[in-house]
Amino acid sequence: MKYICLGYLDVTQWATLSDDQQGAMIDECFAYDELLKKNGHWVGGEGLQGPDTATTLRYRNGKVSITDGPYVETKEMLGGLLIIEARDRIHAIQLMSNHPGVKMGPWEIRPVEDLTEMIRASERRRGTR
Repeated sequence: MKYICLGYLDVTQWATLSDDQQGAMIDECFAYDELLKKNGHWVGGEGLQGPDTATTLRYRNGKVSITDGPYVETKEMLGGLLIIEARDRIHAIQLMSNHPGVKMGPWEIRPVEDLTEMIRASERRRGTR
């Protein structure tokens, strides 16, 4: 089963680290990612640029409004996401509990929803299938 793992960075804590400490943490994270790949648990992952590059879309009163910046103000910013393959929720938790990034902020782990039937039903309704 696939799991999306959202990694948050405590920016206050990160700022207290020296450049060498930050580099060492990044290296630890990438080394663990390589282990996930080697063991067949890595599906994909991406780092995200800072929240100052975000654009938030909201639908209100029949229109889409566009706001610069993230949806919420917080001391923790969404830093990236991983997609892993795990046997079950417990296994996903075990895999991510060993990720060095958990030292720098929380990780949210969610199972991927299989949308196959929903997509097929939509295709039938839209006459595209």
